[in-house]
Amino acid sequence: MTEQPRAVLGRIIDDLGSTLIEVAAGEADPARPIGGVLIQDPLDEPAALPGAVVLGVGVYGAGPVAALIDRAHGLGAAAVVVRSPVPVEGPVSEAAARTGVTVLGLTPGASWAQVAALLRSLLAVDELGTVGGPGDPDGAEPLAGDLFALANATAGLLDGPVTVEDRSGRVLAFSSRQDEGDDDRIATVLDRQVPAGKLRALEAVGAFQTLYGKEEPVYVDGLSDKPRAAIAIRAGGEILGSIWVVVDAPLSEDRTRALQEAAKVAALHLLRRRTGEDAERRLRADLLATVLDGGTHAPQAAARLGLAAQPACVLALTVTGGPSAPDRVAAGHRAAEALALHLAAIHPRTATATLGSVTYAVLPTGSDAQGLRVAEAFLGRVGDRVPAVIGVGRLAARPAELRRSRTDADRALRVLGSGRTRRRAARLSDVYAAALLAELTDRITAEDDLPDGPVVRLLAHDEQHGTALTDTLDAWLSTFGDVPAAAAAVHVHPNTFRYRLKRLAAVADIDLADPEARFEAMLQLRLRPPRT
Repeated sequence: MTEQPRAVLGRIIDDLGSTLIEVAAGEADPARPIGGVLIQDPLDEPAALPGAVVLGVGVYGAGPVAALIDRAHGLGAAAVVVRSPVPVEGPVSEAAARTGVTVLGLTPGASWAQVAALLRSLLAVDELGTVGGPGDPDGAEPLAGDLFALANATAGLLDGPVTVEDRSGRVLAFSSRQDEGDDDRIATVLDRQVPAGKLRALEAVGAFQTLYGKEEPVYVDGLSDKPRAAIAIRAGGEILGSIWVVVDAPLSEDRTRALQEAAKVAALHLLRRRTGEDAERRLRADLLATVLDGGTHAPQAAARLGLAAQPACVLALTVTGGPSAPDRVAAGHRAAEALALHLAAIHPRTATATLGSVTYAVLPTGSDAQGLRVAEAFLGRVGDRVPAVIGVGRLAARPAELRRSRTDADRALRVLGSGRTRRRAARLSDVYAAALLAELTDRITAEDDLPDGPVVRLLAHDEQHGTALTDTLDAWLSTFGDVPAAAAAVHVHPNTFRYRLKRLAAVADIDLADPEARFEAMLQLRLRPPRT
């Protein structure tokens, strides 16, 4: 089986170099693998990610940039990106030479959100592989690669920068040489979206109606500094998107044929992307289920998800109460997508999948306490819009321990969803006693195995005579024997409460001065099945 290509530094420099970045210091090895994107935070040390590109947001000056290079080297990073102009003399060039970390300069005016999105898009494309798959012959045409390779090949054939867009004007891929375009094209690539004003102008002149109504390319002039040639990407009668090329004049016959062939290949890509998203989601869910179930295949599944090289903990999310069943399913789906997006922004190697009514996520982290902070931060962001709770499992040093982490997360989730605590996120250690009581209550309820004792006798008496002696005992025990406080809790006069206390001691045959009797009574009260 042919191994799928991995993103390399040379690919990033080639695709983004003319528009966004430049090599400022260090020797850039084009074949060096890229493993992901990290955003530097001086107050929160990220997990090591071999081959990462570290974005130095807010890092300026020779000293701070050199320190960032050393820090990135400690994380196993391949490159750092800092805002141009980069002070390359002295400490920066020395640090780059010493560590082998390449320093890339980000062009002024480009946002960090844009460069992060573009880098992750390139990495995602390389991880998905090629259209033809491992069975493609070695002599496959250059157009048989991913959408970015298709854009670059088309740009070479038509001698102009290319974008591949969906029907809403969102940029799916772009070629190099975008600096040869005009301001509108550069803005489109940077924002990954055709500006709204430009879309309205194209609609006003009927450009899209003409484009989608013809099989051959159309020539659009007068709406930007440079003309465009465009062709619809279609599958049968369905329009999937379009390819746009910055040109100097209408296309020749040969270039028209080349653009038509590119549109056919692009249609295969877009169809594959649409059908592949569901398949990829199912595959990741199956892989994550294998990891969480443990067994002989768990290490291999963890490796395919990128979870084998670092400690991690399991987060388990579910939606509780409130909505009806269909609404709860929809709310759970929204919560799962929001959690996946939130975790992906924190660490590029998270894995998330919904199994049944629970969404599980494996978060690479240094401790379960950090996992709890991430869960609390997510729930704080979604607020009350999503009535969700999250259980956090213990730290797993290796993939084989993730099964135990999932069990912990499930047990904590059970407590959070039962109403025994007001917390919305917790580790098992935070709710351990409540988890034990919930599990014991399940067994007692299933087997009708609550032993005869003071509480059982009080429950029977209350049911027969319409009294509230059980609640009286519960209030007294819960307030450590403070009669005024207990009487206030059940809304009676303290003297009435004292009378009830004597009465229940006689009915239940319990010595309230005996600490063992009090403990047994408290335990049985906690083990009562939930009241409807």
